[in-house]
Amino acid sequence: MLRARQAQEDAAKGELVRAKSAERSAQDLAKRASLDLVGAEAPTEGTARAIVAALVARQALAANLAAAEAKVVEAGEVTALQQQLLADAAKKRRAVERLAERHAEARKAHEMASDQKAIDELAVTNGQRASARGASA
Repeated sequence: MLRARQAQEDAAKGELVRAKSAERSAQDLAKRASLDLVGAEAPTEGTARAIVAALVARQALAANLAAAEAKVVEAGEVTALQQQLLADAAKKRRAVERLAERHAEARKAHEMASDQKAIDELAVTNGQRASARGASA
């Protein structure tokens, strides 16, 4: 049972690492999209077609940036979820560990009680033998 909980926790750690990596990738993509938009200045002169084409290109870059920022938010939510799943898996593993420790302590206490009972029986038996020897002599 403990091994299963540890495996679940390890799997959750792996998923968290993947989620953080995806979040960093999304952040990098958003940063590049932002730089692309900043680098594409609005035209101040030229033909009407050139100005319209440049403005349409900037709109496309802005839409790309908005999509990249949405991916960052989504990746952040996935990372937060994976962190929560890891915390839950760790709690479950610790609960099983504590249960195993309590079981081991109870078993040890039972063994000690059994040993003490055997010692007590030997002491009583030895006392009865000594009394019997004294009575028969």
